[in-house]
Amino acid sequence: MALDLDIDRIRELVGEGVRDKVYPGAVWAVGDRSTLAIGTPGVLDPDRPDEPMRHDTVFDVGGLTEVLAVWPAVGCLVADGTLHLDEPLGDFWPEATGHPLGRATTRHLLTHTAGLPPRTDPDLGKLYGTHPRDIRDGVLREAVHRPPGEAVEYTDRAALVLGQLAEALSGQGLDVLAATRVWQPLGMTHTRYGPLPDETAARCAPTELDDSTAVRLKGTAASSSARLLGGVCGASGAFSALPDLAAFLRHLLQPGQDGGQPGFGPAWIQESLRIRTGDPAPACGLFWHPVPGTGPGTDDIWEPHAATGAGAWLSPQQGRWAVLLTNELYYGGGPGPLGHIRDAFRSLAFA
Repeated sequence: MALDLDIDRIRELVGEGVRDKVYPGAVWAVGDRSTLAIGTPGVLDPDRPDEPMRHDTVFDVGGLTEVLAVWPAVGCLVADGTLHLDEPLGDFWPEATGHPLGRATTRHLLTHTAGLPPRTDPDLGKLYGTHPRDIRDGVLREAVHRPPGEAVEYTDRAALVLGQLAEALSGQGLDVLAATRVWQPLGMTHTRYGPLPDETAARCAPTELDDSTAVRLKGTAASSSARLLGGVCGASGAFSALPDLAAFLRHLLQPGQDGGQPGFGPAWIQESLRIRTGDPAPACGLFWHPVPGTGPGTDDIWEPHAATGAGAWLSPQQGRWAVLLTNELYYGGGPGPLGHIRDAFRSLAFA
């Protein structure tokens, strides 16, 4: 059955972002379990205007790393019985024992109610030092600014902490854990942490200028946090492409429909795509939240907390998903123009 979409308006909208230099190019798609509409306006790199954007262009997905890597990795550990959502971190994780964060639970981190400082991708090197061990220790030992469970406040610290926790419990790097338990079973062959090998980086959309080299980042994460941690970070650092994101979102709508069997299953998906925060606002699931204006009794639309140049949404009730990928950091980025396009795209995709 064909999707009921105003495809011409979507093409016009996303094309406006190219015309107005919000981003050099974009890849967008809307799908359900059997149909797909795709657009690829613009170019990969304005310095190479003869090379158009392609549906398999690799993007630095920034904050989407949280739901592509950390969220399913935690789901795998829960499914294994290795991790229990409501056990205080300090009771089973020695690195958190005796620190303010030790009172929080994994569920608090997943719902952004742990009381961590509401910071997003600051210069971790200035806060804690440039050695990866110093950064990891600094994030875990930092004082909370309110008791766990008191308020919902997005912070990329939650993903940083959960990434470290997943590594500690699994005995594997987050990149290995995500690849072996999630990406490979789902056939996500374009998804990995950077820095990317040369042949993959050649198909990657460039982002911002590297201050140290005056060369645009291409296959190396734009996030300073990820770069300081060697490329692998819970909050950022992953690269992906539309075919992989489509496979991931289709699995969330109908687990196993493409034959992939990652280490997390329907129970984890159902647990996550429900409002779990009670009275504190804004409403939140587990690393996903309902778009304002949707909720029980409506066509719920869910999205990750971190809003970057890469966006992903899904509606279990409609059985529909949508993706918008851009390299908006090429022009410096900014929440205004891109935010307008993201919101309008989402509205059209789920109309």
